[in-house]
Amino acid sequence: MSDENTPICSAKGCRTAAVWVLAWNNPKIHTPERRKTWLACEEHREHLSEFLGVRGFLKDVVLLTEWESAERA
Repeated sequence: MSDENTPICSAKGCRTAAVWVLAWNNPKIHTPERRKTWLACEEHREHLSEFLGVRGFLKDVVLLTEWESAERA
């Protein structure tokens, strides 16, 4: 589970700590370089990735720890 400072999964109703970052954009409304993010736990990573993927929105799936390290760099 998670505490109030832990990033949580973006899946509806899930309160599990996030492990993955799903970077995406909607090309109809976002510039190509813009990245929106959803967070995912292990259980929901595949489902959320498929949801974004079938719409052509998914750009990258990265471990949360790697995403945070890249943001700090």
